[in-house]
Amino acid sequence: MKALIFKNKDSMPALGLGTWKSAPGEVYKAVKIAIKTGYRHIDCAPVYGNEKEVGKALSECIAEGIVTREELWITSKLWNNAHAEEAVIPALKQTLSDLRISYLDLFLIHWPVALKKDIMFPQSGKDMISLHDLPLTETWKGMEEAVDQGLARHIGVSNFGIHNLTKILNAARIRPEVNQVECHPYLQQEELFAFCRNNNVFLTAYSPLGSPDRPDGIKAKDEPLLLEDKIINEIAKVRKASTAQILISWALQRGTSVIPKSVHAGRIAENLKADEIRLSESEMTQISKLDKDYRYVSGSFWVFEGGPYTLEGLWS
Repeated sequence: MKALIFKNKDSMPALGLGTWKSAPGEVYKAVKIAIKTGYRHIDCAPVYGNEKEVGKALSECIAEGIVTREELWITSKLWNNAHAEEAVIPALKQTLSDLRISYLDLFLIHWPVALKKDIMFPQSGKDMISLHDLPLTETWKGMEEAVDQGLARHIGVSNFGIHNLTKILNAARIRPEVNQVECHPYLQQEELFAFCRNNNVFLTAYSPLGSPDRPDGIKAKDEPLLLEDKIINEIAKVRKASTAQILISWALQRGTSVIPKSVHAGRIAENLKADEIRLSESEMTQISKLDKDYRYVSGSFWVFEGGPYTLEGLWS
């Protein structure tokens, strides 16, 4: 499998299993199936509400001798209500307890958005803290401490545009090594991808299939359906592959890591086989022309009248 190699020679499998939207009761089986199928990269987050189930699956796979901890790459994230420097390590320790592991391979700031400590999801701007009052650089000090304590081997960010990523890069003692963002042919993120490459930051693509199963509350009316795209489907037909496999292969060939989610054994195996597909230069060019700069996860749920966040501030 393709891998992204870090400065210290650690190797992150480029294709991983996403667990966002994996329902309780389903994610445990999905993780066990994925590891038995050959996945070694599992992407998690406490806000997904399923890390305890993921941890049960991980611990059983290790105990059964299917895989060793050292062979796995486990990513998780810091939720928005733990951005205070002193809150980072306690939040990480809870994640490690839930996942039944002693360290993360990769620990990410989930969003460049800060919430008050008892708030999981804001109901108004009053539930939020501005980045002026709680700068990302303060949160980053807590992330660096996670590395110092051996609780995380690598640290990075998620949903960061160039402006917010630059803030961290300019102040970091330990530089971010990954930025996990929405990325697919309708949102190719060329400028951000180039910026990350130039600063030795790997890009991980979430929602690579267009996230058709995300909650209705964050769907737009008449949004374009990536899995129904004519060009993608034509390439899939020629290749005798699924549309999902073409989308995953495209992400891998660009040099990003990619974390498609599924809880179905057949699709989990099918997605993994996308690593075997090599798209031609012509096919890659065809797909490159599909960019619509369209976000399925717009971030609008962080924007409140009178609140401290705007979409421009998030993504600029």
